[in-house]
Amino acid sequence: MDVLARYEPLLDDYDAFREACERPLPHLVRVNTLKTTVERAIKALHEEGVAVEGRGWREDLLELDTDTPGNTWPYFLGWLHGQEAVSAIPPYVLDPDPVDRVLDVCAAPGSKTGQLAAAMDDRGRILANDANLGRLAPLRSNMERLGVTNVAVTNRDARHLSLSDWDVDAVDAALVDAPCSGEGTVRKNPAALEDWSESFVADVSTLQRDILKRAIRLTEPGGTVVYATCTFAPEENEAVLDAVLDTEDCEIRGFEVPLATDPGVTGWRDASYDPSVRKAKRIWPHRSDTGGFFCAKLEVGG
Repeated sequence: MDVLARYEPLLDDYDAFREACERPLPHLVRVNTLKTTVERAIKALHEEGVAVEGRGWREDLLELDTDTPGNTWPYFLGWLHGQEAVSAIPPYVLDPDPVDRVLDVCAAPGSKTGQLAAAMDDRGRILANDANLGRLAPLRSNMERLGVTNVAVTNRDARHLSLSDWDVDAVDAALVDAPCSGEGTVRKNPAALEDWSESFVADVSTLQRDILKRAIRLTEPGGTVVYATCTFAPEENEAVLDAVLDTEDCEIRGFEVPLATDPGVTGWRDASYDPSVRKAKRIWPHRSDTGGFFCAKLEVGG
């Protein structure tokens, strides 16, 4: 956990942050409204002997008193999908219309893809890509179990992604749930920090920047691109936004989420960032009993 000491300057309640990182995450599921209602799912879980507690800010997020929700028949039937609270934020912020063409750049294993499909009532088109071939099987399996039919899947390097596979010129919105160092997942995966290094953070931030630039270029003028990571590192968050603002025609837009958040930071170590990165949101584990997360909303110019 020594890795996390680098973030002490960003927090006035650092001890609470460290304590939260050492506690297991609550067990949450998202109700798949393409197949059932929240009320029906809760009733089915009660019949399975599983206690349920709502999460307040989204009625389709439920906290369960079991660590094996996948063993219940509502889960098997596709009524439920395991999804952490912060994982539900990027699709919520993107807020696609049912007729939209949506690009999910790093889609596997599909939690956010399924949430996007439900928000669109399984209409429009979701173009789901992942560079890792081995992760496509769970992506497809999850979409099938959830009853999603508006998703097309490809296996491409997101830095060089072309929309020709889907026969469209541009998309209306894009979600970049970028590969990252994963520091914010430490509550569910204590081993997440074992291989952490500053050199890896530097390498992955370059990848993130290139993926985000490509997503912006594939999105219609006036369209929305949401950038998200599950890390605390400014190098992977605000620094990526700052670099993209220098080269791409886009602006960071403000948004609200019903969780406790901090604004993006405008400086880190010897670096300073565009003041508009404050419109992004940092989510710390101790503020809302979640994992760690970063999210930004961009509007494409042109």
